[in-house]
Amino acid sequence: MTEVDGPPRVGGWTRRVTARPRLTLLAALVLTALAVLAGSGVADRLGSGGWQDPAAQSTYATEALEHEFPDSQPNLLLLVDTGRASVDDPAVAAEAGRLVKRLAGEKGVVGVGSYWQAPAGRAPALRAEDGHEALITARLTGDEKTTGETLERIAPPYRGAHGPVRVTLGGMVAVRHEMQTTIQEDLLRAEIIALPITLVLLVMVFGSAVAALLPLGIGIVAILGTNAVLSGLAEFTDVSIFAMNLTTALGLGLAIDYALFIVRRFREELATGAEPPTAIATTLRTAGRTVLFSALTVAVSLAAMLVFPQYFLRSFAYAGIAVVLLAAAAALILLPAALILLGRRVDALDLRRLFRKRGPATEPAGGTGREADREGGREGGGGREGGAAWARTATLVMRRAPFFALATMAALVLLGLPFLGVRFGTADDRQLPASAESHVVQQHIRDGFPGSPGGALEVLAEGKVSASQYAEYGRRVASLPEVARVEGPLVKGDTAYFTVQPEGEAVGDPAQRLVGDLRALDAPFDAKVTGTAAVLVDSKHAIAERLPWALAVIAVVTLLLVFLLTGSVLIPVQAVLLNALSLTAMFGAVVWVFQDGHLSGLLGFTSPGSIETTLPVLMFCVAFGLSMDYGVFLLSRIKEEYDRTGDHEGAVRLGLQRTGGLITAAAVILAVVMVAIGTSRVTNTKMLGLGIALAVLMDAMVVRSLLVPAIMRLTGTATWWAPAPLRRFHARFGVSEGGPTPTTETSPEHDTVGAQG
Repeated sequence: MTEVDGPPRVGGWTRRVTARPRLTLLAALVLTALAVLAGSGVADRLGSGGWQDPAAQSTYATEALEHEFPDSQPNLLLLVDTGRASVDDPAVAAEAGRLVKRLAGEKGVVGVGSYWQAPAGRAPALRAEDGHEALITARLTGDEKTTGETLERIAPPYRGAHGPVRVTLGGMVAVRHEMQTTIQEDLLRAEIIALPITLVLLVMVFGSAVAALLPLGIGIVAILGTNAVLSGLAEFTDVSIFAMNLTTALGLGLAIDYALFIVRRFREELATGAEPPTAIATTLRTAGRTVLFSALTVAVSLAAMLVFPQYFLRSFAYAGIAVVLLAAAAALILLPAALILLGRRVDALDLRRLFRKRGPATEPAGGTGREADREGGREGGGGREGGAAWARTATLVMRRAPFFALATMAALVLLGLPFLGVRFGTADDRQLPASAESHVVQQHIRDGFPGSPGGALEVLAEGKVSASQYAEYGRRVASLPEVARVEGPLVKGDTAYFTVQPEGEAVGDPAQRLVGDLRALDAPFDAKVTGTAAVLVDSKHAIAERLPWALAVIAVVTLLLVFLLTGSVLIPVQAVLLNALSLTAMFGAVVWVFQDGHLSGLLGFTSPGSIETTLPVLMFCVAFGLSMDYGVFLLSRIKEEYDRTGDHEGAVRLGLQRTGGLITAAAVILAVVMVAIGTSRVTNTKMLGLGIALAVLMDAMVVRSLLVPAIMRLTGTATWWAPAPLRRFHARFGVSEGGPTPTTETSPEHDTVGAQG
């Protein structure tokens, strides 16, 4: 037997995963049960913040103020509504005083203040312009978990009617707590929606109820395993609760993708007359290798988020990498074991027979399944007619390649144009439904209070200076453009702080310009600026500084992986550029819908007029990885056919014919999962789910179906060119779905990771 030059042989792998299939599945069951225990209650250990740069000036100043002047950073607001009475009414003032005194005595509460504690006119930002509402402010101490527990304990006695006033709760602690609770509820609802619809779609793809349950089982294992991983990580680092949405979406979506391709190839091999052990060996050598390659490309895209300092983005990298690797491992270990046990019974419980007319065409063929099902296995679940339709599509596209290439690219660019008007902001209460209590409170403050209470900038002053120097600095700050009011300084030893109220919105352009002006202003002490606008400025800077590195990681590793798959210099470049182009519709829709507010009534959200700074980065990394997932499956099959026949156009046609239906089915299933996530009442989660669903469908139905075959027809056989040194490199290390070269003998016991020269 001639061995292929290349990576180490993996023949033993097939034997290991199939020699004791019952033991493999039993071990998986035990590990899954342990994962359920380890991951139970994981949501309660996750945070709902993570948008700020921990090394930024604003973060340092915030922490210093929290330590030295806790009342300067209120995170709990009590909105006191008097109805028609004035907030200066003696009865109202007396009741407010009782509330302030009671709140100040609560454990874990510091820095309690209110409009009524200051002389009239000294706290105008805490009094509504109509005189019927005012604020009590406080700070809950501790981390996110501790403050959430404190809020749950103290909120009920304060919420509601108190004599002549009615109290509702807002502030960042209330927003985060309500957001965390809402996400947990929405995630459960998304799973309830997605699982049955996914099962129905899988039955439609496979026909067999048994085959349909396999991908769903792999997805559930991946989700439960990732929850255990996140639970463990939460013991050592901050992890965002938003990452759980990605866990569910990718766990189901990718596990189903991988299982679809493995089960399809297994059924295809059975349809040729191969015995189950031989079919499994061939499947792992071909589709299995492609699944592993695909998982690596997705993991690399998600790993790029690790270069950013915000734990919101890093959390998605943790969750994404874990769920991708677990999904691939389950598909490459558990699924082959299950297929060995099932054998030809993988086609059992064919539910489509209920809708078929009986006739000669439906008679069993050799007792191994229906001929239509065999053909369906060859055509990726689309059947003979579906495969022929994809072949006709490929032929039409390649016949008019210039038209389809230009028209498709022009349409994608046009759909992405709204993104040129993107405005970046921070996540606030408007992420929540309009009826949420903390959203209602913050909206009352925005609409009815002067300035932007809670949106002021604070200048931390460290260093021993005189009172006159403080006063002079305050006068210079007050003279800056966009400054509505300056309060302070409040001095404690060698540390002091000024409160600077900007004109307009807390994170509007004037407030962001003011941050730069304050930082550029000469001061007789070490001055650091914080506040909502300062956090946004620092977050934008951190992302802009590290974004080129993240893009470079994705591009370089993707180029290398696709080269190892295809042996071509041109195809990796095409893959990266076309994948990026496929995301334009997603980014354009995000701005048009979620920033500009179109369809906000239909989709049930409040547009803040901006996009949270980290969201485009997150959506790019996730959507790019998923696009590469489908790209790898298509390119690997095209490569296999080109190596077998040497016919470039025929390989493109047959590659699309064999995978088009399956890629589309996988994309639709993943889109269903993402749309289920998109039913969330939290705007960022809704944006993530619906945006990625659109990107996945555009990639599968437009880019893979039209743009890729058109571009490959235009580049012709030059598509496969590589210089001699790279050809030798690929001959040694390359991988493709086609398995070993035709001169290499293979068997179920001796399958190799082959090179396609």
